[in-house]
Parts: sequence; C-alpha cells; structure tokens
Amino acid sequence: MTCLASLVRQSHDDFEIVVVADRDARLRIDRSPALFDRVKVVAFDEPGVSAARNAGIAQAAGEVVAFIDDDAAAEPLWLEHLAEVFEDDRVSAATGYVRGRNGLSYQHRLSDIGPDADPRPIPLEGMEPRIVATSEGRAIKTEGTNMAFRRSALQEVNGFDPAYRFYLDETDLDMRLAATGALTAAVPLAQVLHGVAPSERRRADRVPLSLFDVGASLALFLRRHSRRETISPIGRRERAERRAGLLAHMVAGRIEPRDVGRLLRTFDEGWADGLDATLEPVPPIEDARSPFLPYRPDRRRRGHVVVAGRSWQARQRHEEAARLAEHGHDVTLLLLSPTARPHRAWFDPMGYWVQSGGLFGRADREEQVVRLRGFRSRVAQEAARVAPLRGTPSG
Repeated sequence: MTCLASLVRQSHDDFEIVVVADRDARLRIDRSPALFDRVKVVAFDEPGVSAARNAGIAQAAGEVVAFIDDDAAAEPLWLEHLAEVFEDDRVSAATGYVRGRNGLSYQHRLSDIGPDADPRPIPLEGMEPRIVATSEGRAIKTEGTNMAFRRSALQEVNGFDPAYRFYLDETDLDMRLAATGALTAAVPLAQVLHGVAPSERRRADRVPLSLFDVGASLALFLRRHSRRETISPIGRRERAERRAGLLAHMVAGRIEPRDVGRLLRTFDEGWADGLDATLEPVPPIEDARSPFLPYRPDRRRRGHVVVAGRSWQARQRHEEAARLAEHGHDVTLLLLSPTARPHRAWFDPMGYWVQSGGLFGRADREEQVVRLRGFRSRVAQEAARVAPLRGTPSG
C-alpha cells in the first residue's frame, strides 16, 4: 500500500490509477476508504509480469500509460515530469531514474541494450529531459518500475510479450519499439524509490528463491533478437554471473554452499525451457475496456513543506509530518543527529518522505564524507536538493 500512498499524492491533475492485484492485495485495497470507487482494480492471480501489465493496459484509458512496481514509491512530481515529455509528438516512450534501498543512491539511471542482452550505461549531463538516440539495432532501456508509453505505441507492437514471466520483459518491448523507429525520452527528475519486497522469486535481502524465469526469459529473448551462434555463449556468461552473485550471498552467510548448486539448476531448467518453447506471435492489445476514471483526492494539494528537527525530536516531528500530510501537504521530514552518519531516505506509509542522518554526513554519495555546516544551512541545502522532485517548499 506504500506505492498507492505515493500515487494518490501526485501533483498531476488528470490521471487515473489502475491496480493489477492478486487476491491479498485486493483485500487490502478494499479496506482503504480513500480508494473506494477512485481506482480501477484488475483481478490477476496468475504469475507473469508481462501478462499482468497487459491486463492493466486493457483497462487504462489515458493516452499515456505509466508503470511502477508495488515495492516502489513515486516522488510527488513523478507523473508531471513524465507527462511533460509526451507533449512532443515524436516521443513514444519515457524512462526516469530509480533510487535504491538507501533512498538516495541511484539504482538505475540510463542505459541502452542490444540483441545480446548487454546493457551499456549512457552518461547524461544535467537533469533536463531529452530524447536519447542510440546506435542501430539497440534500444534505450526503460526501467520496469519507472517507465511510460503512448498507448498507441503499445498497441502498434501489441504490448508486452506474455511469454516473459519475469526478466527482460520491458527490454523485449523496447527492442520491438526501437525497430519501428520509436523514440524514447530520458526524464532524470521523474524519480521513484525502489525497495526490494519479498516475492515468489526472491527474499527481501535479494537472495533468489529460483532462477527458472531468468533462464527461460533470457533464452526467449536471445532466440527472438540475437544470432543463433551467440545464444549459448551468452547463456554461459549469464550463468557465470549468477553463480558469482550466489557465491557472494554464500560468503555473506545468507545461503548455504548447497544452495548455490540448487539455484543454478533452476537456471539451467529455465534455460532449457526457454530454448524449447514455441515462439508465438505477441497477441494484440485491446482498446480500453472502461472509461477514464480520474483520481480525485479528498483534500486540495497544499504544496511542499519541510519539517526539520534533531534526532531526539523524532517522535514529535513524525507526528507533525503525518498531520501535515493528512491535510494535503507534500512533506519532507528531515531528522539530523550531531554526527557524520551517511543519510538514508524512505517514504512513510502515512504519506510523507523521511530523510535521516548526521548533520555533517553526506546525502549524495559523490559528496565528501564529512563536511562541517550548521543546522539551518543543512536544512536549506536538503530542501533545495529535493525541490525539483517535490516542489519548492513553502514557508
């Protein structure tokens, strides 16, 4: 529900929310009065992220369809930044930046990818949105938890291929869109914070429970996009990288030595399944089945405010932040200790953003480790840093 709590606080004034949910998630939504008759809920109880996304597209009535994962939280200006680039008729797709578990460092920025499933980072100067070009035969890689497409572009290529249950699903779509000449925009200020929620495929500490779908999806992707003679070498490369990751988990004490072989066998089984699968045509995307349902909040949005305090004032400041969020403000709660501890950030389910760390600690991992400064100047610095994501603070 944290993801939905961030979506209902978007600054964009004309959007609908389509939730593709299993039974447990539907029950949680049913218990939330703020969502009654305000969001479209699509029942989907089968595994498979591509099929789930297509089910959501079938109910989405907007000209642009944006995607976010249920373990992510969107900054208040996320949709506003994404929607802006689609005012350029040349743009068919857009992707933003993704911050990782500490809430501040980037997990994904911008990269392209080719038929060998080989992502390459693309450095960008500044934070201005722009159309990004890449070499022929490659595509700009959208991030599954932070991407948007024109609905007409999705219909042209039949949306996501349901053969991909997990992994490379959006990359396959990116490749098919690029083949039509579609252009993708990078939107650095369209940002989401992406955690790692436990699922049927991995634990909360990122340890995989199975690599079957990874192996199967990679084999399918290479069969569709790569040359026959490169398929086996790329599969061996991926397997070696997965083995290295499992060994790192083992050294850290998160899995036992026997788990390494067991999990690699699931990759091998998926790889064989993907090689043997019949390559079916991607089924078409239907026109929207339901009319546009604009989300209307209970209260008028009142802009961004910063609540700052010392670490020992945390309880009172959290209460103040929750109260302001309840009244329609986008709130940044900044808690500073008299230390040089690095900062971390998260979105509280009560509807406000929290950042905590030392007065002299760094929030940007590219900053110097320790920097002397006063309380007021540090608060002003952090308020200015988040303003492009949440709005200029009032007061």
